[in-house]
Amino acid sequence: MPGLTIIGSGRHLPGDPVTNHDLARVMDTSDEWIRPRSGIAQRHFARPGEGVSQLALPAARRAIESAGLVPEDIDYIVFGTMTPDFILPGSGGLLGAGLGIGGVPALDIRQQCAFFPFALQIADSLLVAGVAETVLLVGANAHAGFMPWDWDALNEGRASDEEAFAFATQHRATAVLFGDGAGAVVCRRHPRASEGYGMLGSLTKTDGDRHDHFFVPAGGFTRYRYWEVPVDERIPSMRGRELFKCAVQRLPAVVRELAERTEVSLDDVDWFLAHQANDRINAAVVQSLGVDPAKVPSNIERYGNTSDATIPILVDELRRDGTLQPGQLLCFLGLGAGLNWGAAFLRL
Repeated sequence: MPGLTIIGSGRHLPGDPVTNHDLARVMDTSDEWIRPRSGIAQRHFARPGEGVSQLALPAARRAIESAGLVPEDIDYIVFGTMTPDFILPGSGGLLGAGLGIGGVPALDIRQQCAFFPFALQIADSLLVAGVAETVLLVGANAHAGFMPWDWDALNEGRASDEEAFAFATQHRATAVLFGDGAGAVVCRRHPRASEGYGMLGSLTKTDGDRHDHFFVPAGGFTRYRYWEVPVDERIPSMRGRELFKCAVQRLPAVVRELAERTEVSLDDVDWFLAHQANDRINAAVVQSLGVDPAKVPSNIERYGNTSDATIPILVDELRRDGTLQPGQLLCFLGLGAGLNWGAAFLRL
């Protein structure tokens, strides 16, 4: 293993926060309903015409700057999103163009909420193969396009009409969970990799038999005129109870399996940086692993679930406030649509 490590990070959250009280104007919900079920108090949303490559641009620039580099130092981009600017082409190339580094290869991956363990594994492999020396990993999502409420009413601070209110309420269990944003990290080989620093190992898995636990029925090419679909099919379908069960079973299992393979004791891990889907899920995973909850930081209250972006956003917050320090052992873990899930250990 080349001992990949994180040398820079950045994040971007668009617009002003949208609180649970704001959502109560456009659907039958409340802070008292949302917060106990998820831990979420507010989230941000992209503006009309603002795609994920645009959300990612300031996050990427901040990550590159914090690494003490310039965009021309990046020689590979790995971009994760479930809400691309276009069906094709991918958003990674658009980000590269925005950074002024057209020609740098950009790989778009679709592991959604499990993006970060997969992306670290890919970046580590690129270093092993000698393909790249400086890799930019970016997770970004613009879930606003999925949201079922009356946007004019929400943005104007008024209640929506009865029909729009009823339609949004039908989809509230999923809609209240998501927010928009972007997080980026810059990766290189750790200068002390031969001494056990950098990435110690990663383990990722996929189970396509459970793709229907979270998916968007519309937009695929299983039918002629793929764009002619009922409005309901354009909104994500989530089997929440089954997804919860999978997360609390599979995430602890993959962390333990990786710990055994890498001979890492979970007691030695300084921080468990988990995907921010739901505070109840993470609490159950923590309990199953038997680790100190104080080692599992959360920011979902402020941002909601930004899917691919949650872990890199969290990394940036913790790096900038001084929580993450050289020599600390980190465990990254996440499960998302696919189903995809995985974990990675990295010593800073």
